[in-house]
Amino acid sequence: MRALLVVHIGCGFGSFVLAPVALVTAKGGKAHRRWGMVYLWAMGGVAATALPMALFRPVLFLALVAVFSFYAAFSGWRVLKLKDLPRGGRAKPVDWIAAGVTFGSSAALALLGAFRPAAVQGMGIVSIVFGLVGMRLAFAEGISFVRKPKDKMFWWYTHLGNFIGSYIAAWTAFSVVTVGPYFHNGTWVLWLWPTMVGVPAIVLTTAYYQRRFAKRNKTTGTLTTAS
Repeated sequence: MRALLVVHIGCGFGSFVLAPVALVTAKGGKAHRRWGMVYLWAMGGVAATALPMALFRPVLFLALVAVFSFYAAFSGWRVLKLKDLPRGGRAKPVDWIAAGVTFGSSAALALLGAFRPAAVQGMGIVSIVFGLVGMRLAFAEGISFVRKPKDKMFWWYTHLGNFIGSYIAAWTAFSVVTVGPYFHNGTWVLWLWPTMVGVPAIVLTTAYYQRRFAKRNKTTGTLTTAS
């Protein structure tokens, strides 16, 4: 358990620090891809160590949260392999399995939070919110596998949004570990404030790039017609 905890903390700190590095580097560049993969592996280390530690204690809440936290980063990476979905491409079995496991674990998290909060360490409100977020994330991915996206840049929005979503999880852990000991009340606020800030940020960032790409496509179309 001590060895797992050391790795868990190291990977958590690494993901917390490395995400901004990947975000500020040129998108699609060598540095962006390198640091993005390092971040993905760090998040994988967080989840891989969180699961056995949570099951050993046991802390079911943390085990279920670890699943969808990693899935956000994993699906953000996998979508780069699925750029051909609008042109008839298909998701691989690993994509379906990951989405299914995440949806199931997130549904369990939400239901336990609503009807048996004691089973998730009394984190009823937080479990419901995280469960709904995880269900929506996995469901949206599954829908994109069946109903092919019409926007050819769908992968960009998914990649950016899901990776930011996984970074929200890193911020949540940082908030609870560093600030939590000083607050005896309002625990749910410590768990949810990164989500309350991060989700609107994802929405606004996605809307920005949608307008940007639409403007670029309009300009390109005009130039092509004129030529």
